Amino acid sequence: MDELRLKYDDSNAIYFISNFLSTYLSPNSIFLCIGTDKFISDSLGPIVGNLLSKSLPPTYFVYGTLKSPIHAMNLEENMKYIKKKHPNSKIIAIDASLGDKESIGKISIKKAPLYPGKGVGKMLPPVGDISIVGIVDVYDSIPLNSVRLGFVFDIAEVIAKSIQLSLKY
Repeated sequence: MDELRLKYDDSNAIYFISNFLSTYLSPNSIFLCIGTDKFISDSLGPIVGNLLSKSLPPTYFVYGTLKSPIHAMNLEENMKYIKKKHPNSKIIAIDASLGDKESIGKISIKKAPLYPGKGVGKMLPPVGDISIVGIVDVYDSIPLNSVRLGFVFDIAEVIAKSIQLSLKY
């Protein structure tokens, strides 16, 4: 199976996600958490980055936190740095996404790159070997500021806890 998709509030979400991820992660995995805290709907990645940077062993590298976000304006520069510093590492890219109304709250994990900014019409290069996306709002929700921070944080916690558990397998 190369894709897993489920609701963040599923009682077994952390178990299913961690089990799925455990087959792909290695001790040299890099976590690339994309987004900005300037918009709540785009803050999922940096929140996950914050949670991971405080809980993972120092052998894992986390890029993209609330204090040092990786977003559309600095993504390419950061990717060059990461690929130079960690040439043989798998990159797990984490970002918020937009979807249809029925998909809000779903977490999607794929053995494929992530296309940051695609939902808002940005043309950025694909990143990552594994992508983790949390769907936080609908495509046609303009402005994108109607998302509650608590909701985004809840999804971020599920993703972070799943990653933490997957590394113990």
